Amino acid sequence: MYETITVDEAIAKGHRMVNYPAVGIIVGTIGITCYLGTQAILPWWVFPLGFILALVLGWLYWSIMITKWRLWAFENVRNVHELKKRAIREKLIWPDGSFYEKTEIRGAQDKERWTALQYKFDQDDIFHDDPSVPNETIIYYAKGKNFIEMALMLLLMVGGIFMLVRTDSYIFGSLMTVVGAFLSYREFREATNTTPQIILNEQGIQTINTPFYKWSEITDEEAISEGTGKNIRYYLIYQYSGGHEKLSIDDYDINLKSLNKLLILYRGRSQKQKIRH
Repeated sequence: MYETITVDEAIAKGHRMVNYPAVGIIVGTIGITCYLGTQAILPWWVFPLGFILALVLGWLYWSIMITKWRLWAFENVRNVHELKKRAIREKLIWPDGSFYEKTEIRGAQDKERWTALQYKFDQDDIFHDDPSVPNETIIYYAKGKNFIEMALMLLLMVGGIFMLVRTDSYIFGSLMTVVGAFLSYREFREATNTTPQIILNEQGIQTINTPFYKWSEITDEEAISEGTGKNIRYYLIYQYSGGHEKLSIDDYDINLKSLNKLLILYRGRSQKQKIRH
């Protein structure tokens, strides 16, 4: 057990080894079923069975391969706490005790190996600093994204005005105009907003909604995603004395992965400073 693999490398291999092939199996099985059905090789009533078979085969592949990846990754990565959190966040594994976690297929030897690895969770992760990250990071609204969305909403408004002038669709045209005007104004306000939305440094964290708290005063800080597909939303969450923060970061100039890395880095620097003193 050499522990030479980084968390990023382990997560990347997990996607290549588990998630991508599982999705490929599902899509491929559905595609083959549809093709055979449209060619009249299979009767129409086979279509629902093909969808069910695709899900079963994809899940069976995941159930087997996730165990292989889990054992390899946690044997070869030192920072198992970060690895576990990242793997759950990126939908490689599921939280302990969940229904989906119980569907992992593990043989007797797999269970023994996993049990033997539990001692690693009694150790704190080793902090690796990144000198390229400044002492403080200030996060703002993403101006480019907001201006693009504002332009799209203006087009919606123009389309609504066109319908009011050239057609008899007054209700639909009015709705498009009002919604387009409101959303384009909202995007314009965000694009021109120069107020810092999140401030991160070695001492603590502050958001547009919550005053500054030291790292010693907060817990469970994390950037998370909720929902699926087009309805997915991203948030910064953490607990502090007397309350909690849940701030939407969809329109900010940072992504989920980068924000989580900053949270780990600045907390790590704070703990490192305590040790020095």
